[in-house]
Amino acid sequence: SSSNSSFVLLQPYYRSEDIPEDWDKGPVKILVGKNFDSVALDPTKNVFVEFYAPWCGHCKELAPIWDQLGEKYADHDDIIIAKIDATANEVESLDIKSFPTLKYFPAGDKEVHTHARTHTHTHTFCAFACEQELNHEYVQVFYATAVELPDVRFVVTQDDGVIAKYGLTHDVVLMLKKVLHAQHIQTHRFTKTILVVTLLYVKRGFSSLVMFELLCLLLQTASQILSSPVLNHALLFVNKSSEDFDEIFSAFSTAAETFRMKILFVLVNVAELRNGRMMEYFRVRDYEAPLIRLVNLSNHVTYHLPSDALSVEIIERFCQDYLEGKAKPKMQSEPIPEGWDQKPVKELVGMNLEKVAFNPDKTVFVLFYLPYSKESRAVFPLWEELAEAFEEREDVVIARIDASANDINLSVQGTYPSLCLFPALYAERVVVYTGKKKLKPLIKFVEKEMEKAKKYRAKVNDLPYTCAFVCFYSCLCVESCLFLSVKNILFSFVYPGG
Repeated sequence: SSSNSSFVLLQPYYRSEDIPEDWDKGPVKILVGKNFDSVALDPTKNVFVEFYAPWCGHCKELAPIWDQLGEKYADHDDIIIAKIDATANEVESLDIKSFPTLKYFPAGDKEVHTHARTHTHTHTFCAFACEQELNHEYVQVFYATAVELPDVRFVVTQDDGVIAKYGLTHDVVLMLKKVLHAQHIQTHRFTKTILVVTLLYVKRGFSSLVMFELLCLLLQTASQILSSPVLNHALLFVNKSSEDFDEIFSAFSTAAETFRMKILFVLVNVAELRNGRMMEYFRVRDYEAPLIRLVNLSNHVTYHLPSDALSVEIIERFCQDYLEGKAKPKMQSEPIPEGWDQKPVKELVGMNLEKVAFNPDKTVFVLFYLPYSKESRAVFPLWEELAEAFEEREDVVIARIDASANDINLSVQGTYPSLCLFPALYAERVVVYTGKKKLKPLIKFVEKEMEKAKKYRAKVNDLPYTCAFVCFYSCLCVESCLFLSVKNILFSFVYPGG
């Protein structure tokens, strides 16, 4: 008997949504499984794709930036910015496991992520990324930089032979610069920074692009920089178009090498509007540049380099003093306004706050506010009413201070507006008001705290002075009179909240 055999060739099935009718109408093209290859692998296009998940918080944060990128290159026929929902669509040979993942497909080259290509002879500059994990976030930033610098050849490799040829290790970026009319190639090595590896400003003609820990922001926001695992940040605020920029930049980047992994060095261009938030945070005005601020993000205390000269030696000494605890924090203060104490509500600033607030003969109630906060401004009329209610009391001061323009060496709960009462005591005490923001409860609160402070002052005034003396030397007891007033010490025990 004979038998008939039939063979069925099974093709792999890749999940895909339907192609949207308007997939190519916006600045960011919408891809699905069915049209991915025809768009992303088009040999006439350079395609940058975001693989996202609808539920991913980081993807949602990236969305407005991705839209801006799409708008920026909307007029470039050879560049496509696209996105694809990787939870609803599958792409052959691309196993996306984390979100968002950014992949760059130059001229339809799907294999660009897995091997290096030898085209350095046609480019003045060439950047190699030598990485073990090609889906790592740093590689994704490398791809993003490639879109920003179309004149630079970017190559990613895992090839041990290529890495060994240049004497490198994994997780570094190698910059190759061809010298015209010469037979050799200069190399500049870029170690992977904490957050990003950014190759920018090639066209400015730097003889060497020493970036290392220096971050020039690319698809990064100020909040991401401020959430870096390195808590010590040195920020250079400078105008990149200034005549002395190259000299200052060179000194700053050289100092960055010395403090790698200890201090994160960040370049902030004061002429760039997008850096306004960063400048506002550190209270820097563009005309004050160039200057350096050093901040520790665990306590947000800012240090100011006390010098107009920004040489390598001065920057390094400043950073070393900071790490050794020798640097003094910069306490920002507005100038004391003329007639600051002539109105019912006294206008305080950083330089006179403590002198007024800790006057042992006065009860001082201070409003710590932010001028741009609606909640803060809503308290202003109430604060005027409160000041008028106590206007005849010389032992009561109602005041306010702009917390955004003055550094305050006090704990005011970190929220604004904050209402803090400083009792008339010998010791420095602060009582934070948490009640209703209405006139009668505020008056009652002040009077209650005044009565409480009066009682404790009476208790302390009844305490005797004491003298303590004991010194031991060579097993001999030697009396040494040391007269100590225990009033201030005992405040810690007799005054609630101390």
